[in-house]
Amino acid sequence: MPLLSMSQVTVPALLRGLRILSGLLTKGEGWAKENGVDPAGLTSARLFEDMAPLTGQVQRVSDTAKFAIARLSDVASPSMPDDEVTFADLQARIAKTVAYIESIDAAKIDGSEGKTIVLKFPNGEFTTTGSAYLTGFVLPNFYFHLTTAYDILRHKGVPVGKLDYLGAWM
Repeated sequence: MPLLSMSQVTVPALLRGLRILSGLLTKGEGWAKENGVDPAGLTSARLFEDMAPLTGQVQRVSDTAKFAIARLSDVASPSMPDDEVTFADLQARIAKTVAYIESIDAAKIDGSEGKTIVLKFPNGEFTTTGSAYLTGFVLPNFYFHLTTAYDILRHKGVPVGKLDYLGAWM
């Protein structure tokens, strides 16, 4: 028996990150309203022209989480068309992702360490194991996009700080 199961490593981290992202978005929307800033200016903001906007960062956090659970559990994830524009749209997407993850029985994820995972990219396929996929792709990618969403809000002036990003962990 592993020290931590695949579900113990995956589910709490993804749910926590999604909830932190929701809190960051709540702060961003509130700050925009309080300061007369167009919320669309925040949701469409980017750190650099070749990077996805805030909406795209939230979509990638959601996609990384739901596809990870789907691949590890063999339970199809909900379709989400990437058409979010408003803070409400983004919050709804996060809520839908959280609900999907919470609906999956841990037993469907546990034991997937050695499962063959095939990732399809425009330049080809990549085959790996469940544990390598989780630790080498899912978690780094998830936190990259979560951090970038935080950074966009911070860069635009939203008063978020490290404790907002870390969330309640004790």
